[in-house]
Formats: sequence, C-alpha cells, structure tokens
Amino acid sequence: MQAPHRYQRFCDISTSERILNTVFLLTIGLAYLMALINMVYTHQGRDGKPGLSIEDIVIMYHGSNNQTRLGSAINGIMEPNLKYKSDKEVILKWIQEGAEETGYQQDIAPILNRDCTHCHNPGENPSLPDLTHYAGVAEVANAGGATLPALVRVSHIHLFGIAFILYFIGKIFLLCDMNIYVKRIAVVIPFVAMLLDVLSWFITKHVAQFAYVVVLSGALMGLSMGVQILLSLYQMWFYRNSRY
Repeated sequence: MQAPHRYQRFCDISTSERILNTVFLLTIGLAYLMALINMVYTHQGRDGKPGLSIEDIVIMYHGSNNQTRLGSAINGIMEPNLKYKSDKEVILKWIQEGAEETGYQQDIAPILNRDCTHCHNPGENPSLPDLTHYAGVAEVANAGGATLPALVRVSHIHLFGIAFILYFIGKIFLLCDMNIYVKRIAVVIPFVAMLLDVLSWFITKHVAQFAYVVVLSGALMGLSMGVQILLSLYQMWFYRNSRY
C-alpha cells in the first residue's frame, strides 16, 4: 500500500536552502523598509507641513482646491532646496497666473534645472514627478491631483513587481507547519490588499475620502507580508515539531 503523501515543511529542506531562503527574506524585508522611507520622503509635505499625513495622500491622488502639488512642495519640504529664497515667490506667482508655458521657459525652467532636476528626473527617481520639461511640471502645477496616465503607469509597475515578491514570500511561507486553512488565507491576504490599494488610487482621484482606504490597504499588505517573513524565519531555524 502506498504511503500517504506528506507535504514538505522547513524540517525537510537542507541547510543550504534555509540559508538561501533566509537571505532572500531578510533582503526583501530591508527593501520594504527602504520603500517606506522613500514613500515618506517622496510624498510628505504636500500640505505644506512636515511629515506624511492623510491630507498629503488626498492631495497626491485627488488634488486640492487651494494649492497645487508644486506649490505645496515649494512652501514645505522642498523650499530648502532652492538656492535663492526669492525663487520661491517666482514659482508661486507663475502658478497663480496659470502656469503658462511661456513663463515656464523664461523664468521657471532655469530654477528647476538648477535646483530640482538632479532628483526629479526619470533616470534618477522614476517615482518622483518629472520636472525636466514643461509637460511634467504642468502636471504638478495644477490642483487636479494625479493624472489617469500617471496612475496607470505607476499601477502596472507596482502590480508586476509586488506580485512577484509576494509570490516568492508565499512559496517560502507555505513550508510553515500550521493549520492549512489559516495558511491558505494568509497567503491570499497580501494580494487582496495590494489589489485594493491600487484600485483605491483610482477611486481616491474622484472621492477624496477613499484616501483612508489607500493607507489601510497598504498597511494591511505590509503587515501581512511582515508576518509571513517573521514566521518563516522562526520556523526555519527555531521551531521543532515533535511529530517529525
């Protein structure tokens, strides 16, 4: 009679596989922490105040009735990057007067090229607004929030990249010894949270209150991914089940 199939667990893999899984999980965990820091650095100050707030998220996706992304950045976190303080008023005046291309070429482009484009360019930081040409500057010089093409561009990169990461973390997590139903739910949660996060970007563009869903779904994805990583590391090296 054929012996019943026993699913592979961490106790079944070699030390070399454990080492490989460990360095992968630790690297992904560090990369996620760096991503969080980058998110705070990139999106804070849109409301003219230090730190990342729900209002910053609203301005990013939905826009603001009384300030633009460029204006709030110049008034807030990006002001110290200007070589001459008087340039702040030049930029704000240009925004208030309609952000026309003529004024951009004459007054704004020289300032941005000198003080901003070393970071705000696609080659250096693709996640930051592109300030190397008028079209990119005009996109953040209006109060309409993120544009639909920008959301589509960022979301497809986000979905492709994060989905692969979650898949490999989940494949390792499946080696944990725990209730099978709990494990099945656990591997699905970060994918659902990621999809809800991306979908809420598009909804927040039209409904500002959905910014809370952006924050909560992003937090759920990060928390569920972190739990999978920590449990995998624990069971890989410290957990011993008496059945085996």
